[in-house]
Parts: sequence; C-alpha cells; structure tokens
Amino acid sequence: MTPDQRRLRDALAAVPERVAATIEASSRPPDDAPAPGEWSARQVVLHLAAVEEEVWQARLDALASEAFPHWPWVEPGLWAGPGGDTWDGALAAFAACRAATVARLDALDADGWRRTGRHATYGILDVAALLRILLAHDEEHLAQIATG
Repeated sequence: MTPDQRRLRDALAAVPERVAATIEASSRPPDDAPAPGEWSARQVVLHLAAVEEEVWQARLDALASEAFPHWPWVEPGLWAGPGGDTWDGALAAFAACRAATVARLDALDADGWRRTGRHATYGILDVAALLRILLAHDEEHLAQIATG
C-alpha cells in the first residue's frame, strides 16, 4: 500500500469513531431530527451503513470480479438491518459495515488498487478515487450531524 492509499484507508477506518465523537459533542439527542423532513443523527448513520453495503462494498467487489465495471448513480435510504432502532445499534452497524470495507482494502495488492471502473457521473475511477468520493460523502454527513 502506498502512503496515499494508507492515508485513505486509515481515514475511512476512523470515521465511525469520528461519528461517535461528533454526536457526543452535540447537545442534540441522536434521535432528534433538526427540522421536519430532515434526518436525525441515528438516521444519518443508518444511511451511511446502507451506502457502505450497497455502494462502496458493491463497487469494490465489482472491481475485483469484473474487467471494467460500470456504476450508476445510487442514493440508498436507511440501512434496515437488526439493531438499527437505537443509536448504539446504528453506530455498531455502521462500524461493522465500514470494517468490512476496510477489510476489502486490506486484501488489495498493487494491481487491485489500480483497477478501474466507470461511474455514470464521475467517469473513470480507480480505488483511491472511489475512496476520495466516499470520504467526501462521509464529511458531508459528519457536518450534518454536527450542525443538526
């Protein structure tokens, strides 16, 4: 793993702890929505878990199994697995989903990191480019939790 790849991997691995710290620093309970029609912090975390499984893991798996995958724009809702009905359960679900993504990255060799696919909006992406988009998505939702 190159230093940049390691930095991306480590930044991804740190997000569940950052989410927990963000909600701990907030005065708003994790189930309070900031405004009608907006997501609570727990719902944001359930969205992050859904995106992890339905988007990022699916794309990494496609890179491993297809010559040149094509990905549409996908916007998942909320993760609906067991335990998501509490803040602790939602955070644990996201952490487990993120750990599974990090495990996929840890299994990549140099050729795996260089594989590419085409995204309908972003164009041709390698693994590092996917991770930069993933981290930008995380940052957007961390800010949502912080300001919620």
